Amino acid sequence: MESFTERVIQIIQQIPSGKVMTYGQIARLAGSPRGARQVVRILHSMSDKYKLPWHRVINAKGEIGLKAEELFFIQKMSLESEGIQFINQNSINLDVYQYHPESPQEK
Repeated sequence: MESFTERVIQIIQQIPSGKVMTYGQIARLAGSPRGARQVVRILHSMSDKYKLPWHRVINAKGEIGLKAEELFFIQKMSLESEGIQFINQNSINLDVYQYHPESPQEK
């Protein structure tokens, strides 16, 4: 059986360019509906090791959740370079850009 961490890593690796997923959405798909904060910790500690497209993960409001100014701009520029347009300074339209992978239960 795969661990929650392994499932989170696999889900994040599959987010295509020009799309985003939310922390909570990833947690639900990985089997822990209340594990959004754990997804944040996994991204923080494992993005480099697994070359995760961390910039494609945002909060449930469609906003960049990073408070550090430099990382905020890196994430925003990375998303814009993939064709994602921002509504205002830090939010995007999830109806347009949110990725909805096929859930394992639907296969």
